[in-house]
Amino acid sequence: MAYEGVVQDLIDELGRLPGVGPKSAQRIAFHLLQAESVDVQRLADVLVEVKRRVKFCAICFNVSEEDTCRICRDPRRDVSVIAVVEEYKDVAAIERTKEFRGRYHVLGGAISPIDGIGPEQLRITELIRRLADGAVQEVILATDPNLEGEATATYLTRQLSPYGLRITRLASGLPVGGDLEYADEVTLGRAFAGRRSAT
Repeated sequence: MAYEGVVQDLIDELGRLPGVGPKSAQRIAFHLLQAESVDVQRLADVLVEVKRRVKFCAICFNVSEEDTCRICRDPRRDVSVIAVVEEYKDVAAIERTKEFRGRYHVLGGAISPIDGIGPEQLRITELIRRLADGAVQEVILATDPNLEGEATATYLTRQLSPYGLRITRLASGLPVGGDLEYADEVTLGRAFAGRRSAT
């Protein structure tokens, strides 16, 4: 069902957001209609402010309110290791683990011929430029474990091999608490390939 004028415009705009289908867009629109004006204004102000103030880090292309992000500005981070990720949200996910103390490089996506995304649409040239000073010793390819992520990792491995770096890939396998019978073949195969000593 189509609604009148600006209500339908709101539903249409919300529906353009990633992961928001028509029903979710309609639910959010009606939630906003029922919300207090001050709450809706606060949301509108934050949306305008984020577009005005947030930019991409000049070094790693993570989101930042300054020319360089807090990770690139942090002198305690290990400059010899770069984790290459597809999107900004991947940086946040890795940071939550508190396991990685290196720096990042955000590609801005993954190679996906179906979606018209080739290597030239990603920030690969900028990654290679970061290797020029010889400070980087290891590049961790932390792309998603799907077809596009694997294609991107394979391409990057070929591109980075001449630089004499240690090129690694995130380990992948069975989730903690999972059952073998429910694991797909790729995950189970990776778990075997990435096995480690039990002692």
